[in-house]
Amino acid sequence: MSLRDARVGRILQHPLLFMGQTVRAFRANQGLLLAGAVAYYALLSIVPLLIVVVIGLSHFIDPDELLQTVQRYLEWVAPGQSAAMQTELANFLEHREVIGPVLLLTMLFFSSLAFTVLENAMSVIFMHRVAIRRRHFLVSALLPYCYILFVAIGLLLVTVMSAALETVGQGSVLLFGRDWSLAGLSGFLLYLLGVTGEILLLTSIYIVMPVGRLSVSHALVGAVTATLLWEITRHVLVWYLATLSQVSIVYGSLTTAIVVLLSLELAAALLLFGGQVISEFERIEVEPIVRPPEGIHTDKP
Repeated sequence: MSLRDARVGRILQHPLLFMGQTVRAFRANQGLLLAGAVAYYALLSIVPLLIVVVIGLSHFIDPDELLQTVQRYLEWVAPGQSAAMQTELANFLEHREVIGPVLLLTMLFFSSLAFTVLENAMSVIFMHRVAIRRRHFLVSALLPYCYILFVAIGLLLVTVMSAALETVGQGSVLLFGRDWSLAGLSGFLLYLLGVTGEILLLTSIYIVMPVGRLSVSHALVGAVTATLLWEITRHVLVWYLATLSQVSIVYGSLTTAIVVLLSLELAAALLLFGGQVISEFERIEVEPIVRPPEGIHTDKP
């Protein structure tokens, strides 16, 4: 029996113990505190990142189609606030000639902050890897900018595929003497495209961000876990904001920032929890499933 099969076998024998150990380890690593830091820097980074990517891709793609795609998938990250963010992007795109070299470099710097903080948070989740091997500082410095390029390429592909699926949705097929609209099929395929892109993005994060080499299968386990949890959380959040929330009354003009920050913190927590699942999965053969969580040590030697 392979090592991976042995791990899977032990988890299937004690699934609740494994989940409980993962939750305890996540709490010991101050996962929610790390998620707050990632969310804060992601809030600082998301607008500059999108501005840089959208301005770059507008030379190759129709700006209206690009902004429509951005708004559709921003709704996954910030429910109910994508229109406001899309409006700001459209304004920058309309006046992109005023963006000089200094502002461009500033936006690139702020775009990279979220990836830098995420790498540091992952180093806490995967502390057993960092203790064995550390990453060269030049790799850590260049990694965020490589991810910005990766996001730009991904947005380019998604925009092209979304335009093709929307074209399909405008058609119909004749079946049993009746015209059937393809709009429903197009909507389902667009949703499936978003979920698939989300899984691929998270898989790449789990492969690249932790120190050392992580297998694709392990990264997929964490990515699928985080994606499923986020889809459930996102739909609950959409329902809450649409029915029960009084956030617009309480925060007024700050509503967009508050909702985006809340969404990013929930997403960051689930992203880090997916990493914790991978970390516990890696350690299951060398340590008992149930063990005292190590966590972050703050005491002086």
